Amino acid sequence: MDRLRSAFNRVMRSERYSRFTLQPAEDGERRGEVNLDAAAEEHGSPSFRPAPVQQNRRLLICLVLSATLLLLLGLIVGCATSRKHQAKPRGCEPKTTSAPPEAQPAEVQPQLDWKDLTKALADQLTKDALEVTLRNLDLNSRSAGSPEDLILGNRIFDTFTELQMNPWTDIHYVELQRPDSKRPNQIEFGSEVFKPSGFLAYSATGRVQGRLVYANYGRQTDLDLVEKITKLEGCVLLIRAGNLSFAEQVENGARRGASAVLIYPDVEEFQQNEDIELYGHVHLGSGDPYTPGFPSFNHTQFAPTQSSGLPKILAQTITAKTAKSLFRQIGGPEAEASSGFKGNLASVTYSLGGAKNISVEVNNQLVSTEIHNIFGVVKGFSDPDRFVVLGAQRDAWGPGYAKATVGTSVLLELAKAFHAMVEKQGFRPRRSIVFASWSAGEYGSIGATEWLEGYMSSIDKKVFTYISLDGMVMGRGSLIASASPLLLSLMESTMKEVEAPLGSGTLYEMMGGAGWEEKVMRPMAMDDPAYPFMAFSGIPSVSFHFITSNAEYYTYYGTLLDNSDHLNYQTNQHTAEITATAARFAGLMALRLVHDHLLSLDVSRYGRVLTRDVSRVYKRVQALLQSGELKDVGPSWLSRARGSFQRAAERISSAVQNTDLTDPEACRILNDRIMKVEHCLLSPYVSPVETPFRHLVFGRGSHTLASIAASADMEELRTQLALATWNLQSCSNTMMGNIWELDNEI
Repeated sequence: MDRLRSAFNRVMRSERYSRFTLQPAEDGERRGEVNLDAAAEEHGSPSFRPAPVQQNRRLLICLVLSATLLLLLGLIVGCATSRKHQAKPRGCEPKTTSAPPEAQPAEVQPQLDWKDLTKALADQLTKDALEVTLRNLDLNSRSAGSPEDLILGNRIFDTFTELQMNPWTDIHYVELQRPDSKRPNQIEFGSEVFKPSGFLAYSATGRVQGRLVYANYGRQTDLDLVEKITKLEGCVLLIRAGNLSFAEQVENGARRGASAVLIYPDVEEFQQNEDIELYGHVHLGSGDPYTPGFPSFNHTQFAPTQSSGLPKILAQTITAKTAKSLFRQIGGPEAEASSGFKGNLASVTYSLGGAKNISVEVNNQLVSTEIHNIFGVVKGFSDPDRFVVLGAQRDAWGPGYAKATVGTSVLLELAKAFHAMVEKQGFRPRRSIVFASWSAGEYGSIGATEWLEGYMSSIDKKVFTYISLDGMVMGRGSLIASASPLLLSLMESTMKEVEAPLGSGTLYEMMGGAGWEEKVMRPMAMDDPAYPFMAFSGIPSVSFHFITSNAEYYTYYGTLLDNSDHLNYQTNQHTAEITATAARFAGLMALRLVHDHLLSLDVSRYGRVLTRDVSRVYKRVQALLQSGELKDVGPSWLSRARGSFQRAAERISSAVQNTDLTDPEACRILNDRIMKVEHCLLSPYVSPVETPFRHLVFGRGSHTLASIAASADMEELRTQLALATWNLQSCSNTMMGNIWELDNEI
């Protein structure tokens, strides 16, 4: 091209151009351009001068040929360059003006209304389907980390794979405590020696001797009564199971100076064979107690540490038959009839003891165990990064039919139901649904807690609700539940839509209509599988149980009698039907949470709970001020912080009413504020390692409002009152949303 330009210039040497530049084109080729300077033309600059008329015709022909050749070469080079830069080959032909073919509109799935969705879900969750799954998952053994546990986990993984749910496995290496087969645990009392096969995981080990003392359920009030009669320091406490978790019973005994605790099932609560063994754990916490606050991933290097919830005294379960033998020899004064200490063991006087020594030996050993959590997901179409988690443990001490089989069966049937609704019926959930199968639940929700610890920094920003499927069916005739206040309105509306099992009307009508909360709701206990989600991670959580009327727990939990025969007896052979109802109840709550534009979390329901707890603290502080035990501090600051929380909740409710639900961004911003409520109630002033359950209302430790209201240490009370005040105020600020709307004044 340069040679052509030189020839062209020589031909045109009698002409003169004021602006001739070589401009790089978009395709990389330099092209000649003539730029006429406007200023030069304005001033009449002689930049162009015509050639003389008498010019050789030969030169003119050369000029024409050269120009033609230059044009052709330019077209060829331009076409070649254009082809090189196109993703697909395209010809150099001129564009045609013919109209493009008419675009075919994409097939649009009709959006199902709420009535269609609820019917579609109910049609999937049938009694017959649950009956088959319950039968297929019924196992004689499923202990955590066992071959049976791993095989069952693989079956769940394969089911999620068939449903195209992108399954994945979360593997942890945890420390589980089990009896030593070579050195069995034993109890010596007088001339008798007992060697129980049941055990309490995470008990301290060794051998102790002390006076045997009966202390009813081991509650603080029970211990107060016994301590008036005999000293508890160094004694061995005999306690009957119930009312508290094993861990809480052992903790109460340790605080009074006991050296060991023996726990037995009294026939008043456990109407079963007197030879039945009890199994459980005594870790006052959840997760692997040897990696507190952080996950038990393989090859993770941490300094050796232990959970503050591990007991420092021995703990062991015994049978009712063994307890009868101990009562016959215990001696000491007999418990008064009005004390509530007397159970229903035959031929037993329920004496308090304190006169004779007993020896307890515990030889449990730690076993490093690999456990698998299995996950599948139905992804949302608008906010796939936000999800509700439906979870169930699959391990148990024995058959675990009520504890694990029912929940795992419901988990799989719900996964199938939601998959079918998306694939076949055009359902488009806005948010994702994660299905989780946990291992090592019997050891204190280890699998679930390790997962929470592994994603502690981000989990609260993604998970907006946890629905526990564990122990959903324990009997017939009633329903009990524990939940975050944020979920109460959702539970109520769902109860109105789900038909009651084995009867007419809805669950709402079955449980008394407007007074359902008083009959159904219970405080969430520390051994509830949903508890670590709410108290450790600040995720709104719910667990519920269909149960025999007037009962509070299932007597076969923690025994080898938790099998299909006993559950069928409790449900009068209607286990599958009640399980289907429980599945619909859980599924409908999840459906509402992923379907609506706004999250169905009612912030206003926290007002009553906070008012109750703050009022208790207020009265306690006022009483201490009047008595002179506490000075220079007042309860009004905490009350004002509660007022700030209430105003922030009202602001969110107002924003909900004024939000355009067709605006995805506006809904997401508002949902962000709603999702932060539970999490911001976690105290930022305590360590998750030392005090894992950091929730201000539902946690456990000196930072909670309940603990402050009962504190006898004035300096501790003063400090915790200030921290609780700012915890609540900062939560209020977070709920307000915009920084220019905050009110930090207390």
